[in-house]
Amino acid sequence: MMQTVNVNFRMDPSLKKSMESTCQELGMSMTTAFTIFAKKVTREKRIPFDVSVDPFYSDKNIRYLADIASDVAAGRAHLSEHTLIDADE
Repeated sequence: MMQTVNVNFRMDPSLKKSMESTCQELGMSMTTAFTIFAKKVTREKRIPFDVSVDPFYSDKNIRYLADIASDVAAGRAHLSEHTLIDADE
């Protein structure tokens, strides 16, 4: 039998619960899922998926939103309701 070691890290409780549920649906434990991840990282020498920052939270967009909020507060811009455009249309 292969010798194993414990690896500990912190995770948000709701994320852990969701991860456990998803792994169960896939018929595996979280240990198996993380082992698969570790083997793929080791074999490919990279994170096996895209890792990126949500552009909504970029400095440029935050400044843009702050400018709009400032314009609204100063009365230079007005907000109005509109119907949402369905992506399928």
